[in-house]
Order: sequence, then structure tokens, then C-alpha cells
Amino acid sequence: MHRGSYWRGQGPDPKREQFRRYLEKAGVVDSLTSVLVSLYEQQEKPNNALEFVKQQLGAVGQTSEDAEALQQEVINLRQKCARLAGENKELKAKLQRYESVPEDGGTAN
Repeated sequence: MHRGSYWRGQGPDPKREQFRRYLEKAGVVDSLTSVLVSLYEQQEKPNNALEFVKQQLGAVGQTSEDAEALQQEVINLRQKCARLAGENKELKAKLQRYESVPEDGGTAN
């Protein structure tokens, strides 16, 4: 089957309509539309339109993945900070106990 023949069919095709809904639900249609509008609005059109589209789509995809990775990193760092704060509190308490004991081994008055 030739790639273009799928879109040039005669009349409504249930498979075609199902695929279109799938693309819309997945956000593909919105992403492609956004990239094509961006290309249209370029004052100076790029020499390689396909490369422009690839770069723009890469940026769109990375944003979501980057945001997700950053959110996970924030969660991990908050957990680490809480753990370190607890450890710091414990160490300060131990240090205070050792500092309150006189060097001669006797008890503090």
C-alpha cells in the first residue's frame, strides 16, 4: 500500500476515522498543527523544512519528558533533604551529649 493512498480513499473509512481520533487523543494533531503554524509564521523560511519540523517536534517532546524528569528530581531531592535534616538533628543531639561531658571523664555539675 502506498503511503498516500490511505488518505485519498473514497468516502468515509471507519479505520481511517478511528486512526484520526487516535491521533487527536494522543495530541499528535495538535503538535503537528503547532509546528506547521510555527513554520508558516517564519519570516525567513528555513532551507530544510523537514529538519525544522524535526527540531520543533523534538523540542515539543522534550518539554514533556524534561518536565517529568525535573518533577521526579524535585521529589527525590525533597526526600533526600528531609532525610539529611533528620540525620543532622540526630548528629547535633549526639554532639551536644559529648560536649556536655567534661574531659576528665567526670560528670558535669
